Amino acid sequence: MVCLACLLPLFLVPIVNILPLLFDFIMGKIYRVFGWEYRKPERAPPACPYKPPTNRVSKAEADVEPTQADPVKPGSVDVKQD
Repeated sequence: MVCLACLLPLFLVPIVNILPLLFDFIMGKIYRVFGWEYRKPERAPPACPYKPPTNRVSKAEADVEPTQADPVKPGSVDVKQD
């Protein structure tokens, strides 16, 4: 036997989800009686609760220091001679 309080969320979730649609339907009927046009407002898309990190730097890459290149002396550069 299952208690009724445990089953209540199973029935409330679909009812809560249909409330905006029911509101738009009823408002459309009321506006039609007065001869007006009811336009449904644009709804925001559902937001994802998980926000992925924007910077993808692994811990191994963060620990490594960038290597410094040795400065090049002007006289040691190979120059093409004709």
